[in-house]
Amino acid sequence: MRIDPVEVLTSYLRAQPDIPAGSPTGDMGSREAGVTTVYLEHSGGVRIVRDRMDRFDIEYDVYHQDRERAAQLAFRCRELLLEELPGEVVGAAEVLDVAEIASPRYYPDVTSREHMYGGEIAVFVAEP
Repeated sequence: MRIDPVEVLTSYLRAQPDIPAGSPTGDMGSREAGVTTVYLEHSGGVRIVRDRMDRFDIEYDVYHQDRERAAQLAFRCRELLLEELPGEVVGAAEVLDVAEIASPRYYPDVTSREHMYGGEIAVFVAEP
């Protein structure tokens, strides 16, 4: 299977009306400090069934100027990913299930000192 899980999740979050426009990304290279960002990074995973299903581990970090808003956005992303995404077809991926590895926790960015909450999920994906 040749599905980019970060592209699947950024596409999904970009389509959600209550996620700030343009904030979901898989690329921090063009990010400017102070801009609300939902950064998704592929952190691991395994092949579950040969050529049929993969598990992708994805970390998500939410940056915001305001700590409370960063927390609210991180927990909204968590809710969407865990409760709404399973069963959806996004691009070339059918999301079978999503499990939580770590709930969002606060850890400010060490460089910019911006407020950041980050969590991690496991996404179970097959080709539709």
